[in-house]
Formats: sequence, C-alpha cells, structure tokens
Amino acid sequence: MKENYCLQAALVCLGMLCHSQAFAPERRGHLRPSFHGHHEKGKEGQVLQRSKRGWVWNQFFVIEEYTGPDPVLVGRLHSDIDSGDGNIKYILSGEGAGTIFVIDDKSGNIHATKTLDREERAQYTLMAQAVDRDTNRPLEPPSEFIVKVQDINDNPPEFLHETYHANVPERSNVGTSVIQVTASDADDPTYGNSAKLVYSILEGQPYFSVEAQTGIIRTALPNMDREAKEEYHVVIQAKDMGGHMGGLSGTTKVTITLTDVNDNPPKFPQSVYQMSVSEAAVPGEEVGRVKAKDPDIGENGLVTYNIVDGDGMESFEITTDYETQEGVIKLKKPVDFETKRAYSLKVEAANVHIDPKFISNGPFKDTVTVKIAVEDADEPPMFLAPSYIHEVQENAAAGTVVGRVHAKDPDAANSPIRYSIDRHTDLDRFFTINPEDGFIKTTKPLDREETAWLNITVFAAEIQYAWTNVYFFLTFLDYNRHQEAKVPVAIRVLDVNDNAPKFAAPYEGFICESDQTKPLSNQPIVTISADDKDDTANGPRFIFSLPPEIIHNPNFTVRDNRDNTAGVYARRGGFSRQKQDLYLLPIVISDGGIPPMSSTNTLTVKVCGCDVNGALLSCNAEAYILNAGLSTGALIAILACIVILLVIVVLFVTLRRQKKEPLIVFEEEDVRENIITYDDEGGGEEDTEAFDIATLQNPDGINGFIPRKDIKPEYQYMPRPGLRPAPNSVDVDDFINTRIQEADNDPTAPPYDSIQIYGYEGRGSVAGSLSSLESATTDSDLDYDYLQNWGPRFKKLADLYGSKDTFDDDS
Repeated sequence: MKENYCLQAALVCLGMLCHSQAFAPERRGHLRPSFHGHHEKGKEGQVLQRSKRGWVWNQFFVIEEYTGPDPVLVGRLHSDIDSGDGNIKYILSGEGAGTIFVIDDKSGNIHATKTLDREERAQYTLMAQAVDRDTNRPLEPPSEFIVKVQDINDNPPEFLHETYHANVPERSNVGTSVIQVTASDADDPTYGNSAKLVYSILEGQPYFSVEAQTGIIRTALPNMDREAKEEYHVVIQAKDMGGHMGGLSGTTKVTITLTDVNDNPPKFPQSVYQMSVSEAAVPGEEVGRVKAKDPDIGENGLVTYNIVDGDGMESFEITTDYETQEGVIKLKKPVDFETKRAYSLKVEAANVHIDPKFISNGPFKDTVTVKIAVEDADEPPMFLAPSYIHEVQENAAAGTVVGRVHAKDPDAANSPIRYSIDRHTDLDRFFTINPEDGFIKTTKPLDREETAWLNITVFAAEIQYAWTNVYFFLTFLDYNRHQEAKVPVAIRVLDVNDNAPKFAAPYEGFICESDQTKPLSNQPIVTISADDKDDTANGPRFIFSLPPEIIHNPNFTVRDNRDNTAGVYARRGGFSRQKQDLYLLPIVISDGGIPPMSSTNTLTVKVCGCDVNGALLSCNAEAYILNAGLSTGALIAILACIVILLVIVVLFVTLRRQKKEPLIVFEEEDVRENIITYDDEGGGEEDTEAFDIATLQNPDGINGFIPRKDIKPEYQYMPRPGLRPAPNSVDVDDFINTRIQEADNDPTAPPYDSIQIYGYEGRGSVAGSLSSLESATTDSDLDYDYLQNWGPRFKKLADLYGSKDTFDDDS
C-alpha cells in the first residue's frame, strides 16, 4: 500500500511536469526521472525521504484532432521489477482501452489509435497493471491514471440565436442599452485563448455600438427619429483568441426597432372646412368629419376633438372616432333654414397622452374653423303639441267627440294637412278622425272596466296638388307620405257607476248547534266584504243590509261595520242539524256611486257539530244516521265488498267480449272449413272412390239464405228457381257452374273454399313418374348430352346427368 500511495503521488507530479512540456516533442517519452532513493531538502533544512514507486509515466496528455499517419504515443508504462527479459506483461483497462487506447504488452507503450475531440470527451480514466506473462499473476496492484485531451482552437464562436430583435425608444440618449448578445465557444476556456471572445460591430454604425467584452449593444447617436427611420439592421461579430489574428469568428444579426414616443403634435391639413346640413336632418345625424394628422402611433397618436368656440355650439356637437382618428360633427338639435342659414364652429384637436419630456416641442393641439350651411328642405307637418291627452266617459254613444289634434306645415307653402289614425294602434277601431280638422270621435261605447286607457297614433300628411293634361287640365290631390308626422294620443275612459258591488270572495258561514238555554255569542259567524269593478269614486263606501222582505229574519242579522265590511250574527240559539243543517241568507250590498248600484248576494250558513270549546267537528247529518246499529268500520267493509264485486263483473264482461265467434251462424260445424292433412299424395285421375260430390254442397245453403253476423245485408237474396241442383247429381260440371253463378249473384254470401285430401294414389299413369329422385341410380339409356348445348343456366343439370359417359371414359 505504501508503494501504491507513492506511485499516485509520482503520477501527479509527473503529470504537472508533462503538462508544462507538452509541446516539446523532442523530449516526449524519454523522460526517466529517477525517484529511487532520492533525498530532497525542505525549506527549513529538513531532509525528506521519497518512497519507492512502482510505475514510471512518460505521457498524460494527447492533443485533439491529431491527423498524423501513425498512432500518437500517449505514454509508456514501466515497472521497476521489469528486467527486460520479457517475463512481464502490461495490461491496460478502463475507458477506451482496446478501442481508442492500445498498449504494447512488452514495452508498455500506450498509443491512441483514433482522432480525439476534446469537445466530445475531455479525459479518459484508465487502469494499468503488470502481470506475469506465463501465469498472469499480478506482480503489483493496479493503478489508475487519467489521460486528458489537450485542446486546440478548432471551434468558432456561436451565438445563442441566429437573429435577435430589440426595441429602443426614439430620441434616446447616447449610450442607452438596447440588448445584450451572447456567444459561446466550445473550446477549453481554461487553456490558452481559444475560448476568449471579443465582440465587435460590423454593420450598424454610426447609430449603435457594442461593448467588446460583454456584447451589450448601445445607442451611439442622439435624437434618432422613428418618423424618419423606424428599423435598423446591425451585424455583431464574436471572435476568439482575444480578437487577435488567426482567431475564429461568428456573426449574428440584430434587428432594432425604434419605439414611438409622443414627440409630434397633431396638425390639421387645412385651415377651414366647408360643410352643409339639411334642415330636415334629425338630431344625431352626421354633418361631416375633420381629421388632424399625428405622425405618432399607438396611444401617442390618439387625438380627441372638441368644439371650443362658434355660434353653432348649441346646435352641433363633435365626437371622436378612435378607429379612424376623425372628429365626427353631428347635429345636436334641429336647425331651421327659415330662421338661420349658416353656422361657424372652431374645433380643437389635442393629444390624449402627453409626454412631459417633450413638452418643449410646443403645444400638442391644433384648431380649425368649420363653416356649416343650412339647406332648405320640404319639412313634414308639425303638431302643435308633442302628445295629446283626451277624456271620454264610458258608455258614451257612438260619435261622441273625444278631442282634437292640430298640425301645420312649417314650410312657406303652408300646404293643407290630412289626418288619419294608425290602425295598428286601434285594432278594435274604437275611434275615427276627421281627415280635415283632426276631430277624434268614438265609433262604439267604451267600457272602462275593460280598458281604462287607450293609446292611438295619429298621422298628419301634407296634401299636394298635381295637374295632368289630357285634352284639358285635371286637378287631383296627392298625399305626400314622405312628409308625414305622427303624434301619440292618450284617451282616458272616465268611469260611470255601471257595476254593482259583489262579495269579495265566496263566503261561507258555520254555526254550532246548541240548545235554547245556551247564551248567544257576540262573535260574528262570518265577516264579509265587497268588491266593485268601478272606480273608487263610484265604489266604496259599501252598505250591507238584509232585503226589506226579511229585515226581521228570526235566525240571522247583518251589522254594517262602516269600514266596507259587515258581520253576520245569529239572533237565536238552539240550531239543530236534524231540523235544518243549511241556511241561505240573502244580503244586499250598495255602493257609494251616483246613482248608487246594489246587488243581492247569498251567504251560505251551515249548522255544524262542535266541541265544548266551540271548535268545529262535523257539518253533516252523519252522526244521526249512524244510530241504526252499524259502525263506521262495518260500512267501510260493505263498501269494499261492493267494489270488489264490481271489479269481478267488469273483468268477466271484458273476457267475454274478447272471445271471437264465427261470422256465419251455423247449427252445426261446417266440415268444409276444416283442413285435414294426411301426408299422402293425391290419387290422381283414377281416384274416384274417395270423392263424394255431396261434400261440395253447403248443408245449410240447401235450406235457404245464410245469415252473417258481421254485416247486415242491404236486401234479402232469394235463390232463383231451377238453380238448386239435385243432391245426388253426378254432373259435376253443371253443379260447379251452378254454384259459381249463385255465388256471383248473391251479395251476402261469403266465399266457400273446399279443400279435398285424397288418400288413394292410384295404379299409375301412362305418362310415368316425373320424379328424379332415383334417376341417378337407374340404368336408364336416356342421353342428357344435349343439356351441354343449352347454355350456362343448365350447366348444373348437365354436370349431374351428362357425366356418365365422362366417368366411363375416365375409367
């Protein structure tokens, strides 16, 4: 272990020595420092004893990108126990051993067989060991060493981005930082100047400069104006080797944009604007536009407009259109050509955002004069009032005058006016208007309770005169609908007392049955109130009373509370449900209108059973009926049984109705309607024994007409005499023809289909059998080769029956 430590210390010292002599090829591999038994004095005279080392290293560095014809010698391994007889074998292991680095196992020389790139890998860690060549026994412990790849300047500087984009405000001071560009060099920054970069500007002078060490780009000229030039293209170079000759370089492009500041005031391109407006224009209508030009952009170019002076400040207004940066002059209130024909305005344009740093450039606003001429126009009629309110009493007779509207022509021509009602606002046609004087009248009585207010629109149009010459002058009227005005008219329907008051709700009173000796209660049986559809002037106060004919009602009385309510009280006690359980009390209600209206309303009072506290228990006569001996539970059980029986009867009737019956009523089953299958083939023309002609006859049809259950015949069919065949007739042809004729002439008879199954096949036929089931196994001499000529549709049959000869030929 002591020798191993000494060997590692020697490696470090020798590596430092070789690093300082890496570029001395005449001495490479021949350094043999002797460290055995060497004494060295310290600074204080102390004698230091060096330990004996086991290895001698000649090289620790190899230059990258070596392109020589022979492998480059990296170093040599040598052990003190190596006497040179070849018994020691040197072994190399670790990173790249055997592929990049190879060792001569006799001499210990290490060579690099491939070109190395420090930027791919800067160092390799290897392990060296000396072993016995015959036994491979380690003679010394393995020792680790590092081979470093020495850098050369083989990589140019590269910027992080191919292009850069930066912004700087216009008119910035000299030296204002714009952007910092950074380049990197893949070479070793710790060795030489291969990675020492210096920045310089190739394009962009004299506007910008760059710091050589940091790459910071700064402005170099004052007062650069964006309005003169907005964008600059700068080329920056980064060069290694400290910028000296022979160094590698890289460049990048920087696009620098001057951002805008508010350094320009708005200016009008002209001093006077001429505009015109028609007197028929409505408020809010656009008159014209003005625009002040500001070369700034964004919020620095925003302009707002105001009217600062002029005789049209009350009639016109100006707003700012921020999309077009224009001032929009609009009509504020109507103008009249006959009153004033021209206006003058002084409009100011000012920047919204002002930068105090450039306030010395002057006031950031400008003014212009706008002259507006009023044009004459044919104006529509003008009502004397913006709206009208009229009143009419309800139920007034048709033709009653409601009121009048009046309009005039404001033009100098003073054309006559014609009035009309917009029927979209008077769908029920309650009113009509005189087209000449504007008087509005009713067409039918009105009901205030239906509609208290009616709103209509009245039109006023000018009447124009026109002439046409057809052999003579003809004058006619034309209503100028383009010059039309309208006005809203509200008509209030005044109330008349034409509705009698009624109960406000369907009242119902309850009174407890009691004996005669129980004192009467002072509480009302029920408190009632009234409702009147008329107005309040013709409604309350309501007066409640009993009709004169029952004013002295022995059972109940009504007391008016004088607050539009009344209470119903009992005059006696001893009410009994057995005697009378329901009382109908008429009550007269009168309103306070002129003349007053009254109505008689009926109040229902029920006699109910109550507990000792007066709470209602029952209001029917059930308690007295149940004394017959049946309890409530028994009655419920009886009702349940009745319901169950009804359900059973309904189910039985439903099932009976679902059962289908034949359409024809027969006394016994008609055997011809049954189909019996025996799975036998018919008897053929020789089977005459199994056929009975009598079965074709309808046993019920012989006796007369056959009734149907599904339809009712329109008339009874009477069989014609002579058509009925004899029962034992053997003339089948005549029999069938007769039956067909009878069926065709009988509209009430259903069709009869008879199916006869024959159980006798017969003794054969001269035609032979048509079956082909056994044709394939018989020795028939029939020749089916002609099927081959019948086309593809018979190919299958030809293959089945015409293949006999083919099989014989094959065999």
